[in-house]
Amino acid sequence: MDTLTTVTDLREAIRAKRLGSKRIGFVPTMGYLHAGHEALMRRASEECDLVVVSIFVNPTQFAPNEDLEKYPRDLARDQALCQRAGVDFIFHPEPIELYPRGAHTWVEVEELTDIACGAVRAGHFRGVTTVCAKLFNIVWPDRVYFGEKDYQQLQVIKRMVRDLYMPIAIVGVPTVREPDGLALSSRNSYLSPTERQAARVVPRTLQAVQQLVEHGELEVAKLIHTAEQLVAVQALAQLQYIEIVDPELLTPMRILNREARALLAVVIGSTRLIDNVPLIPKAAPPPGLG
Repeated sequence: MDTLTTVTDLREAIRAKRLGSKRIGFVPTMGYLHAGHEALMRRASEECDLVVVSIFVNPTQFAPNEDLEKYPRDLARDQALCQRAGVDFIFHPEPIELYPRGAHTWVEVEELTDIACGAVRAGHFRGVTTVCAKLFNIVWPDRVYFGEKDYQQLQVIKRMVRDLYMPIAIVGVPTVREPDGLALSSRNSYLSPTERQAARVVPRTLQAVQQLVEHGELEVAKLIHTAEQLVAVQALAQLQYIEIVDPELLTPMRILNREARALLAVVIGSTRLIDNVPLIPKAAPPPGLG
């Protein structure tokens, strides 16, 4: 496994391996890797002949008041995990490599970025789609792997790839969780022991919403009210948003007349946690409520 830091070196390394119609899998990350990232890499290793992982803390997806400078980094630890997962190349560039002086081009997906994280993190998704477009053009992968924990991001990237006719399959991989249900995230490392206990409110809230749907509740307003009440009980938790949306279009729903996705963001102390679950109604709503 090689770690490369320039676009030229990575392209040359991939070009040398691409002969023989090899399928290339790509896992874009910001590093400080965990078992969730490892699941993406192992899936890529199973389905592809060559696996590339990027480790790049992308400055353009952070707002000025966010955690760019303190975002956790540990390259040696990341390299060990990549080696174990069967990765062939790590791409670990400096920001100037992907954003050279004089660069003024951005990629932006509209509408899907108007809600949830897009509504509370100005410019975030513009940074995500721009860096992903750059990385896709550098690596030229056949398949790219994203975790479903960042569900809105997954749908935004799928739309970008479709709209720009990129010859890439975007593969969503189920969220990997701790035994108590908390979704794995690099930002979990920010939590104190007390905050880590409080963070259990995130999966518990989503599980409660799922259970209501399983028992026949179809009105989105009632589901959202329940979620708000459950988060409010935890003193250390501040609800940022709860959205119940169409799983592909990300448009808000009023009645669950088909599968939906519940998106939740909660701030614990100074740490922002996001999660989501599918909502699958067992019965169609009465006529006129769809």
